[in-house]
Amino acid sequence: MTPRLALVPGEPAGIGPELCVHLAQRARDAALVAVADPDTLLAAAATLGLPLTLRDADACTGPGELAILALPQATATVPGHPDPRNAHAVVAALRRAGEGCLRGEFHGMVTGPVHKATINASGIAYTGTTELLAEQAGCEVVMMLANPGLRVALATTHLPLRQVPDAITREGLIRTLHVLHDALTRDFGIAQPRIAVLGLNPHAGENGVLGREEIETIAPALDALRAQGMHLLGPLPADTAFLPRKLADVDAVLAMYHDQGLPVLKHSGFEQAVNVTLGLPYPRVAVDHGTALDLAGQGVADPSSLIAAATLCADLARRRHGLAS
Repeated sequence: MTPRLALVPGEPAGIGPELCVHLAQRARDAALVAVADPDTLLAAAATLGLPLTLRDADACTGPGELAILALPQATATVPGHPDPRNAHAVVAALRRAGEGCLRGEFHGMVTGPVHKATINASGIAYTGTTELLAEQAGCEVVMMLANPGLRVALATTHLPLRQVPDAITREGLIRTLHVLHDALTRDFGIAQPRIAVLGLNPHAGENGVLGREEIETIAPALDALRAQGMHLLGPLPADTAFLPRKLADVDAVLAMYHDQGLPVLKHSGFEQAVNVTLGLPYPRVAVDHGTALDLAGQGVADPSSLIAAATLCADLARRRHGLAS
């Protein structure tokens, strides 16, 4: 059985619709159903000079075609110029795709970049798609970015830096590491995952001289999980944890905050990197980049991350649902 994946372009004024058109040109081993505004996708195809035929949501499609579950926008898209009036359609598409995954209509979800500022400007409180889908599903999730050579999960996600230390608790780290460990085992097929855990402070606190979070919070959480059989390294100084020899036998790294781990991952392989939401009842994989409003409508956006996201989501869906490859 072929995995059936919901495809949500994200911000219509950004590069998301163009990336979806590029994806639609490829032969694929999963059935993609765009949950989107049809006119925006067709306009993006015209900009790129690429063929695109939209079919019914249940139709079988080939290169140059895309099945669609139509959710019209409030107003026409102007590339590079987000309109808060369309924010409700973006959120509605994410929620509709999430609902479809929860009830088994889709085996997983692939998402393009979302413009947080535009959604908040519309009056919708929104911190990120990861948080939205977690609330919808009613479960604890973990954000993990991955490329072919590295996986980096986050203990905290979209928080101002000054709020990070208070957000890191022993109980929270234990929950996060359980989600990460279970996902590596179930979804990625790693029997005994090895996880490197970074400290919060420079030099992992240097025995309390540069901060006590490692001593009072992080290390006790790791010790509790080691007693349960998890293979955890750390807390490690973040400035040396990503050396190749340190990563040689590591399946994933847990960073304490967004910009502690993700710059390294993006530097090591930005084009093939993807954003995976761990802990949901279904696979969700997104691009690892933003809306690139300055590139929208010019036909120069690189679709590599969305292609990688669709490929990984299909692989995870097969493993999760026991589908044939």
